[in-house]
Amino acid sequence: MKYQELANHSRVWIYQSNRKLTDREVSEIEGNADEFIANWNAHGASLSSAFALLHHTFLIFFVDESLAKASGCSIDSSVGFVKHIEKSFNLDLFNRLNVAYEQNGEIELTSMSNFQELLKNRDVNENTLVYNNLVATKGEFESNWKASVKDSWHARLLT
Repeated sequence: MKYQELANHSRVWIYQSNRKLTDREVSEIEGNADEFIANWNAHGASLSSAFALLHHTFLIFFVDESLAKASGCSIDSSVGFVKHIEKSFNLDLFNRLNVAYEQNGEIELTSMSNFQELLKNRDVNENTLVYNNLVATKGEFESNWKASVKDSWHARLLT
Protein backbone atom coordinates (compact mmCIF):
# COMPACT_ATOMS: atom_id res chain seq x y z
CA MET A 1 0.00 0.00 0.00
CA LYS A 2 1.20 3.50 -0.75
CA TYR A 3 1.14 5.97 2.11
CA GLN A 4 -1.00 8.35 0.05
CA GLU A 5 -3.84 5.81 0.32
CA LEU A 6 -3.89 5.98 4.12
CA ALA A 7 -6.16 8.32 6.07
CA ASN A 8 -4.84 11.71 7.19
CA HIS A 9 -5.11 10.67 10.85
CA SER A 10 -2.56 7.87 10.29
CA ARG A 11 0.42 8.00 12.65
CA VAL A 12 3.85 8.84 11.27
CA TRP A 13 7.38 7.99 12.39
CA ILE A 14 10.24 9.66 10.51
CA TYR A 15 13.86 8.54 10.67
CA GLN A 16 16.37 10.85 9.02
CA SER A 17 19.65 9.47 7.78
CA ASN A 18 22.91 11.21 8.59
CA ARG A 19 23.86 10.94 4.92
CA LYS A 20 22.28 10.58 1.50
CA LEU A 21 21.67 6.98 0.52
CA THR A 22 22.89 5.58 -2.78
CA ASP A 23 20.42 4.29 -5.37
CA ARG A 24 21.51 0.73 -4.53
CA GLU A 25 20.94 1.31 -0.81
CA VAL A 26 17.50 2.80 -1.48
CA SER A 27 16.54 -0.21 -3.56
CA GLU A 28 17.73 -2.69 -0.92
CA ILE A 29 16.10 -0.82 1.96
CA GLU A 30 12.80 -0.51 0.07
CA GLY A 31 12.82 -4.25 -0.59
CA ASN A 32 13.48 -5.00 3.09
CA ALA A 33 10.83 -2.49 4.15
CA ASP A 34 8.20 -3.94 1.81
CA GLU A 35 8.77 -7.34 3.44
CA PHE A 36 8.67 -5.83 6.95
CA ILE A 37 5.45 -3.90 6.26
CA ALA A 38 3.77 -6.99 4.77
CA ASN A 39 4.33 -8.83 8.06
CA TRP A 40 3.96 -5.95 10.53
CA ASN A 41 1.22 -6.60 13.05
CA ALA A 42 0.00 -5.71 16.52
CA HIS A 43 -1.14 -8.59 18.72
CA GLY A 44 -1.72 -10.75 15.65
CA ALA A 45 -3.71 -8.13 13.75
CA SER A 46 -2.17 -6.81 10.54
CA LEU A 47 -1.47 -3.12 10.61
CA SER A 48 -2.81 -0.92 7.84
CA SER A 49 0.58 0.56 7.13
CA ALA A 50 2.97 1.90 4.55
CA PHE A 51 6.61 2.79 4.23
CA ALA A 52 8.29 5.49 2.20
CA LEU A 53 11.94 6.30 1.64
CA LEU A 54 12.03 9.88 0.43
CA HIS A 55 14.82 12.03 -0.97
CA HIS A 56 17.39 9.27 -0.35
CA THR A 57 17.33 10.47 3.27
CA PHE A 58 14.05 9.88 5.14
CA LEU A 59 12.69 6.47 6.22
CA ILE A 60 9.04 6.96 7.10
CA PHE A 61 6.43 4.60 8.55
CA PHE A 62 2.68 5.32 8.40
CA VAL A 63 -0.01 3.41 10.32
CA ASP A 64 -3.77 3.92 10.11
CA GLU A 65 -4.79 2.96 13.63
CA SER A 66 -8.54 2.96 12.94
CA LEU A 67 -8.43 -0.83 12.38
CA ALA A 68 -5.61 -1.87 14.71
CA LYS A 69 -3.49 0.34 16.95
CA ALA A 70 0.28 0.12 16.81
CA SER A 71 1.13 -1.47 20.15
CA GLY A 72 4.33 -1.19 22.12
CA CYS A 73 5.48 -4.50 20.66
CA SER A 74 4.74 -3.46 17.08
CA ILE A 75 6.51 -0.14 17.58
CA ASP A 76 9.45 -2.02 19.11
CA SER A 77 9.57 -4.26 16.04
CA SER A 78 9.71 -1.23 13.74
CA VAL A 79 12.51 0.27 15.85
CA GLY A 80 14.31 -3.08 15.60
CA PHE A 81 13.89 -2.99 11.83
CA VAL A 82 15.30 0.55 11.66
CA LYS A 83 18.24 -0.45 13.89
CA HIS A 84 18.91 -3.37 11.54
CA ILE A 85 18.92 -0.98 8.56
CA GLU A 86 21.17 1.39 10.48
CA LYS A 87 23.69 -1.37 11.19
CA SER A 88 23.50 -2.97 7.73
CA PHE A 89 24.15 0.29 5.90
CA ASN A 90 26.36 2.06 8.46
CA LEU A 91 23.85 4.85 9.05
CA ASP A 92 22.73 6.99 11.96
CA LEU A 93 18.94 7.14 11.88
CA PHE A 94 18.17 8.03 15.50
CA ASN A 95 20.09 11.28 15.96
CA ARG A 96 17.38 13.90 16.45
CA LEU A 97 20.04 16.62 16.57
CA ASN A 98 20.60 16.42 12.81
CA VAL A 99 18.83 18.99 10.64
CA ALA A 100 17.78 18.61 7.03
CA TYR A 101 17.24 21.79 5.03
CA GLU A 102 17.10 22.88 1.41
CA GLN A 103 19.70 25.03 -0.23
CA ASN A 104 19.91 25.66 -3.97
CA GLY A 105 17.25 23.00 -4.56
CA GLU A 106 19.24 20.29 -2.74
CA ILE A 107 18.68 18.71 0.66
CA GLU A 108 21.59 19.39 2.99
CA LEU A 109 22.23 17.55 6.24
CA THR A 110 24.00 19.06 9.23
CA SER A 111 24.10 19.08 13.01
CA MET A 112 21.77 21.37 14.91
CA SER A 113 24.73 23.33 16.28
CA ASN A 114 26.10 23.86 12.77
CA PHE A 115 22.63 24.87 11.56
CA GLN A 116 22.54 27.50 14.32
CA GLU A 117 25.90 28.80 13.05
CA LEU A 118 24.54 28.90 9.49
CA LEU A 119 21.61 30.99 10.76
CA LYS A 120 23.90 33.25 12.75
CA ASN A 121 26.16 33.80 9.74
CA ARG A 122 23.10 34.29 7.49
CA ASP A 123 24.10 31.40 5.24
CA VAL A 124 20.49 30.27 5.81
CA ASN A 125 17.61 32.37 7.11
CA GLU A 126 14.05 32.29 8.44
CA ASN A 127 12.76 31.49 4.95
CA THR A 128 15.03 28.48 4.43
CA LEU A 129 13.00 25.29 4.02
CA VAL A 130 13.58 22.69 6.74
CA TYR A 131 12.14 19.24 7.38
CA ASN A 132 10.10 18.88 10.57
CA ASN A 133 10.48 15.22 11.51
CA LEU A 134 8.29 15.73 14.58
CA VAL A 135 5.00 15.66 12.66
CA ALA A 136 2.67 13.06 14.16
CA THR A 137 0.09 12.33 11.47
CA LYS A 138 -0.04 11.89 7.72
CA GLY A 139 -2.09 15.09 7.47
CA GLU A 140 0.61 17.03 9.33
CA PHE A 141 3.24 15.29 7.21
CA GLU A 142 1.58 16.49 4.02
CA SER A 143 1.04 20.05 5.23
CA ASN A 144 3.88 20.78 7.67
CA TRP A 145 6.76 18.36 7.11
CA LYS A 146 8.59 20.82 4.89
CA ALA A 147 8.27 24.40 6.10
CA SER A 148 10.27 27.57 6.44
CA VAL A 149 12.41 27.92 9.55
CA LYS A 150 10.09 30.64 10.85
CA ASP A 151 7.05 28.33 10.52
CA SER A 152 8.56 25.26 12.19
CA TRP A 153 10.04 24.30 15.53
CA HIS A 154 13.39 25.36 14.04
CA ALA A 155 12.33 28.98 14.69
CA ARG A 156 13.61 28.60 18.24
CA LEU A 157 17.13 28.44 16.73
CA LEU A 158 16.81 31.96 15.39
CA THR A 159 18.76 34.47 17.47
